[in-house]
Amino acid sequence: MNPRERVTAALSHEEPDRPPIDLGGTVSGIHNEAYTSLVRHLGLGLPTLIDPRDVQQLARPDDSVLERLGVDFRHTALRTVPGPGGVGVDPTSGRMSFVDEWGVKWGRNPHYYDMIDHPLMNAKVDDLDNFPWPDPCDPRRLDRLREEVRRVHNETELALQADAFYGGIYECAWWMRGFETFTVDMYRRPEFTEALLDRILDLYLGFYDTYLDEVGPYLQVVDYNDDIGMQTGPLISPVMFRRYLKPRYKRIFDLIHSKTRAKLFLHSCGSCYPFIPDLIEIGLDVLNPVQPLAANMEIGGLKREFGDRLTFHGGIDIQRLVPYGTPAEIESEVRRVAKVGGAGGGLILAGAHNIQGDTPPQNVLAIYETAKHLKRRDAAL
Repeated sequence: MNPRERVTAALSHEEPDRPPIDLGGTVSGIHNEAYTSLVRHLGLGLPTLIDPRDVQQLARPDDSVLERLGVDFRHTALRTVPGPGGVGVDPTSGRMSFVDEWGVKWGRNPHYYDMIDHPLMNAKVDDLDNFPWPDPCDPRRLDRLREEVRRVHNETELALQADAFYGGIYECAWWMRGFETFTVDMYRRPEFTEALLDRILDLYLGFYDTYLDEVGPYLQVVDYNDDIGMQTGPLISPVMFRRYLKPRYKRIFDLIHSKTRAKLFLHSCGSCYPFIPDLIEIGLDVLNPVQPLAANMEIGGLKREFGDRLTFHGGIDIQRLVPYGTPAEIESEVRRVAKVGGAGGGLILAGAHNIQGDTPPQNVLAIYETAKHLKRRDAAL
């Protein structure tokens, strides 16, 4: 099978010649430090390309590296419009910082950026009318986007995945409000919570409308990202999820499905297990990252319970195994995940989130060299 056929089969719950594998984008990428080490280990004289405002500090892998690793996907993204000002030193914290187009200020730590200011922390409902919201129709968002996607679609046999462009509506709300403040809002200030989420929802519908009108026909997968889990369980109660998020997710999912035949992919870190039936009910096709050390998120149990209705993307532990294990241990786990999760299709192998900066290049290679040499019988045993 070629990569596009392989991905299409897996997404259709048909068993491909081997499980498809992914590297790249915003939730299955590689930190620039690990990528630089990998390129050096491979003896390739390639620069490490990185957006200075990428808060995760992910590399943009060169096509030659992705080909060497046997990656079946290429990723595309709606362009980000810069916020006010550039990257500079924050006078309060002394850290390199920038403000994004939503007004959130991000400060640099040794490896990433984290949030240091939330523009709506003290806002009231009436203040939302006067806030300078992003414009989903800004033409800069589409800069060379269709040409890039059509080239991959027409000139290669690779699968195309449209990455999400910011945190989801829940993440966006608390990024702008502050996590503690927004959590209290959901219980104490429901009117404000509804108003803020609706403002963000309307923008997200506009973003996806713009995005998919441009590239929808060429895609195999469309991402929506929203972290609703942590290591030990959900970040939000099922009651609050069903009140505030589920109906708004449905509007986003319905729009995406109306604009493209591509499968709908949700990224949520941590344990989102209690929400999986709700997500399936409103149209989810692919769940990422199948974080095996999070509660109830091991691939075997998820496959048994939901494998006839969901494709799973990820599954390889990047918290302990990939940075600290041996290549032999990683090879064994890749084979196990392929066997448990790949029988009958419905699995895309990748790290359970981005490969971190301290990961040895030999361990990165162990994932992809093992994965690309799997055969159908490895998943079916």
